[in-house]
Amino acid sequence: MTSITQAPSIPTIHWQEGGADCSARWRSERGALAPKKVMLADDTMSADTAYRLACEGTALLWRGDFQNARQMLQALGRRIDQSASTDKRGRRPRQTGFKDVRHSPEEAAAAAAKGFHVHRQAQAQRARVLGMVLLSFDGSYGLSLRRSPDARVACSQAWGVAAEGEGASVASMRELLGLISAFEWRKNGVEVAALGAAPNNRIHPHYGVFSPLRGEYVGLVATAPLARNVAALTAFDIGTGTGVLSAVLVRRGVGHVVATDNDARALECATANLAQLEVSAQVDLQKADLFPEGLADIIVCNPPWLPARASSPIERAVYDEGSAMLLGFLNGLAAHLAPKGEGWLILSNLAEQLGLRTRAELLAAIASAGLRVKAHMDVKPVHDKATDSTDPLHAARSAEITSLWRLAAAEKPTLQ
Repeated sequence: MTSITQAPSIPTIHWQEGGADCSARWRSERGALAPKKVMLADDTMSADTAYRLACEGTALLWRGDFQNARQMLQALGRRIDQSASTDKRGRRPRQTGFKDVRHSPEEAAAAAAKGFHVHRQAQAQRARVLGMVLLSFDGSYGLSLRRSPDARVACSQAWGVAAEGEGASVASMRELLGLISAFEWRKNGVEVAALGAAPNNRIHPHYGVFSPLRGEYVGLVATAPLARNVAALTAFDIGTGTGVLSAVLVRRGVGHVVATDNDARALECATANLAQLEVSAQVDLQKADLFPEGLADIIVCNPPWLPARASSPIERAVYDEGSAMLLGFLNGLAAHLAPKGEGWLILSNLAEQLGLRTRAELLAAIASAGLRVKAHMDVKPVHDKATDSTDPLHAARSAEITSLWRLAAAEKPTLQ
C-alpha cells in the first residue's frame, strides 16, 4: 500500500476588498492564528474606534499612510495602558501580587507568582490587541503604503528569501517593526567587552536568536577559573545561540569547543559570528537538542531562566516550561564530564524572586542528577529594568542575582 504524506497547509487570511473576496498568506512569528474578522482601515479611522474593534477581535488591514499606522499603534498602546491602570468606573484597582505584604516566605512567594502570572496575562492581551493592525506585502516583501520603509531585506532575514511566485502575504505591523529592529541589531551588532578590544568584539544577533545584551552572564564565563593547560581543554557550549560563549572560551585559550543548538536560526547566526570573530577553526557547530557525543573538561549552559510556558516561539529563549532544558542539562551532565571536568550552569535567581522555583528545588535537582556544587560566582545585573521602578516586575528584578554554578560529578562513597 502506498501512503501519501500531506504537505502542511499554508495559513491563509481572508477579507473583502472592492467587492471581491481576497486572500493572502498569513505570517506570524508569535504563532497567532489568522484573524477571522478583517476590515479595511485608513487614516480616517479614529483611535477609539480602532481600539474597540481590536478588543472585539476585528483585525484592521491598513490602507492608509504607513507613519499614520505607526501612530495608530502607539495610540492603541496608550489606551491599553490606561485600561490596565483603571477599572470600568475609572478607578485605580488595588495593587496586588508584588507589593502585597505577607507574613511568611511561602505567602510572599505565592503573591509574587500570582503577580507574575497576572503580568503575563496582561502582556498576552496587549500583544493580541496590538497585533490587530495588519499590513500586506507583495511577493518580494514590498510595501505599497505611502511613506513606508523598504523592509525587504529585514523580512528576508526573518522569513527567508521570497521564492519565485511567492504571492502576497499579510502580517501585523507590530511584527514588521520587530523585524526592522532585529535587522538594525544584526547590522550594527552588540559590543561584548568579554571578547576583548573593539572593533573585533561585536556579536551580530539574527532575528529570533537571543541577543547577549545582558553582559553580566558573559562576564562570568570570561572570569571563571580554568585549568592551567587551557589549550588542551575541550569545552561543550550547550544551546549556543549567537555563539558568544563559544567565542569567549576560544578567546580565553580553550583549544576545542563543540557548540550545539537545535534551532536552525541559531546555528546560522553562530556560524556567521564565529567566522566574523575568526574563531571558527576552534569551534565545531552541531545540531543537537543538548549534548554532543563524547566528554568535555568544561560544559557550559545558559538555559532559559524562567520555568513558564512561552506564549510564542520567539519567547523560548526566556521561558523554559517545566524547567525542561535546565533539568535535561543537569541530568545529562555527569555522563559527559571528563575526569575532573566541570559543568558551568548560568542561571539567574529571578525565578526564585518570582516564586516560580525555590533554591531548595534547584539544589535538589543538582543532587538528584549525581552532581555537587564546587562553588558559584554571583553578579548583580546592570540592565535598565533592574532599576526601573515602573516595571511591574521591579521588586523581583531589583533583587535579582545571576550566578555561574560550578558543578562536578558527585564523589562516590568509598567501600570500607
